[in-house]
Amino acid sequence: MLNLVIALLLLAASGAAWAEGSPAGYGVELQGFPYPYPVGHFPFASQGVDLQMGYMDVKPARGANGRTVVLMHGKNFCGATWETTISVLADAGYRVVVPDQIGFCTSTKPPHYQYSFQQLATNTRALLKKLGVSRATLIGHSTGGMLATRFALMYPDAVEKLIMVNPIGLEDWKALGVPGRTVDQWYDRELKLSADGVRQYEKSVYYGGRWKPAYERWVEMLAGLNRGPGHQLVAWNSALIYDMIFTQPVVYEFPLLKVPTTLMLGDADTTAIGSDIAPPEVKAKIGHYKELGKKVVNTIPNGRLIEFPGYGHAPQIEDPAMFHKALLAELEGR
Repeated sequence: MLNLVIALLLLAASGAAWAEGSPAGYGVELQGFPYPYPVGHFPFASQGVDLQMGYMDVKPARGANGRTVVLMHGKNFCGATWETTISVLADAGYRVVVPDQIGFCTSTKPPHYQYSFQQLATNTRALLKKLGVSRATLIGHSTGGMLATRFALMYPDAVEKLIMVNPIGLEDWKALGVPGRTVDQWYDRELKLSADGVRQYEKSVYYGGRWKPAYERWVEMLAGLNRGPGHQLVAWNSALIYDMIFTQPVVYEFPLLKVPTTLMLGDADTTAIGSDIAPPEVKAKIGHYKELGKKVVNTIPNGRLIEFPGYGHAPQIEDPAMFHKALLAELEGR
């Protein structure tokens, strides 16, 4: 548990600084924002462009068990937001690989890219091959749950187990009546992103109206990236990614999964893409994770559901001890 203790002490010691942030913002690849472990960069060509994926590759802290876990971040998150989970898993003997997807965080923000979950899964598979990882457990949070699902559908032999933590995409918002946005409309919206806006959204949607000072670090991460020198490029990539999320549902393909799959859900979560512009009658029927978990798990072969009553979109951040006790038990088959 040494890594976990150190991480928590560093976070406590620096907590006040995150509220101030970097007035000038962070670089286009999140330069200036400290990650909990060294960040490597995987160079590769995709869609005719040279790109690089930032990633952390953390060795077991002790008693290596020979297993690898790949952590996939969400839309409003980065690899860094997995910091406590990385420490817990490394202490338990796991090798932990944590990519930042193209368009996010420490990775390239291309001026033109056709985003798809297939493409991101292909990119991630290439990174894992480069690192010598042929088989791993995938843990995908939020949008990372959609990506992890696509990866497992494309490369089932490379997946030991699929764990989704409050994944979005458990329902098809478009089919349920949520109006679509053009990429230009998403772009206009993302250009206006601010720390206050992020904080208000996450407090109401992610955390059920609750807020802790520790969350400020992740607000500043997003707001600082957006207000930095790559402001327009960051907003453009965010718009393209939102379009991917809204138009590429995975919910219809859960029955096709061939790997053991577990949903870990804070059941007070109300996340639903586009709910801010949905008509009242549509908004009232989307984003109900307390219902979605039970509904979706029945469509997944070998599916299991672990619920965290009263918790929101990011239980691993909201109550790390509670979440990681359940996660380790699930990984170890208890």
